[in-house]
Amino acid sequence: MSKRIVLTAAAGLAVVGLAVPAAGARPTTSGATQKHAAHRSTKLLVGINDEADTLYGNPAVAFTALKSLKTQVLRVNLYWGGNKWAVANSKPLDPTDPGDPAYKWGLYDRLVRYAATYQIRVVFSIVYTPAWANGGQAKTVPPKNMQDLHDFAYAAAERYSGYWTPPSWQDQPTLAPPGTVLPLVNLWTAWNEPNNPGWLSPQYQRVGKKYVPEAAIEYAKICNAIYSGVHAVIISPAKGVVPGEQVACGVTDPRGNDAPQLKRSSIDPLTFLTAAHAAGMGPFDVYAHNPYASAGNEPPSYVPKGKNRRRIQMGNLNVLLQLISKYYGPKHLWITEYGYQTNPPDTTIFGTSWKNQAAYMKQAWQIARNNPRVDMFLWFLVRDEPKIGGWQSGLETYQGKHKPSWTTFRSLPRS
Repeated sequence: MSKRIVLTAAAGLAVVGLAVPAAGARPTTSGATQKHAAHRSTKLLVGINDEADTLYGNPAVAFTALKSLKTQVLRVNLYWGGNKWAVANSKPLDPTDPGDPAYKWGLYDRLVRYAATYQIRVVFSIVYTPAWANGGQAKTVPPKNMQDLHDFAYAAAERYSGYWTPPSWQDQPTLAPPGTVLPLVNLWTAWNEPNNPGWLSPQYQRVGKKYVPEAAIEYAKICNAIYSGVHAVIISPAKGVVPGEQVACGVTDPRGNDAPQLKRSSIDPLTFLTAAHAAGMGPFDVYAHNPYASAGNEPPSYVPKGKNRRRIQMGNLNVLLQLISKYYGPKHLWITEYGYQTNPPDTTIFGTSWKNQAAYMKQAWQIARNNPRVDMFLWFLVRDEPKIGGWQSGLETYQGKHKPSWTTFRSLPRS
């Protein structure tokens, strides 16, 4: 426990609590079916997954929009390494110390202070490996020593425990007076879409005459390292751990080709979960999944069949939940990304009309709301990306014109 937490433990949350809503306790699990309104999720948080403006863009504009949208939760990536927004591209001398000079937290401090001002909870997704931790390989390659990841997760959770005061040289006086504790963040995910080679690689390794799902094996270690690091933070001997801390594992892509011989192989979410469990993944607080449709003409109720039956979309979430129950009991689920791209501007198979996007959003929210084990529903993203090769699932065009989904998102009931 750092001295900086000890010095502020007596008053930390009293200060932060003026801006940050209290963390809700994890809801109790119901074994009920989805058929009865009385058994719907009573803790469904509605929010946005979007970092382009909130993290490295113009947060003043971004958070004004999020407030207008009645956003309860914002999910952004907390980059351990691998790009210019990363915290730890340089190796710290003391990786468990959030004040180590090698760490670059400025963008994240700014984001959590804005979020606290606008009373929006933050989900941080710890992703990407710094080169010093994996022998100079790609950022998608896991660290050679998972203790390094554990230590970073610990430092992040301590910094955003609601009790930590940054040193004077890290003050942001335009956002908060010097000596002000940083706001609480107690929602985390371990990585993002680890069954997709764009986030974790390699997906498979050849061992003898067969292929093994290497990404799932490594992800079990990633989940465990981040979970243990986050939960190791102690405010003080008297106060104990950070209240309401939750770490989600999984965060899986809805698809996977299960073709290890391909250059861009990936693993379907059911096979991935089975393999990660076999490799020792756990414990964790909640599972997470990104149940995107595979085409713009597939409504949220669509159930993949035939060769695609191992895809997990909104229409067959219970298949994933059943497998989670088999291995871990009735854990709850966060939908950490969801969305439909629109035509215009996307004229590919992924695009749907503006009208359909709004209707599909409401249908997807209803599916989530009717499931007593779904606690979070996050839409990706606020504004379309500028290039068609990117994402056009925004609630507004790149030029700032609101789509019908903007109004629909605002109208979704909040818990």
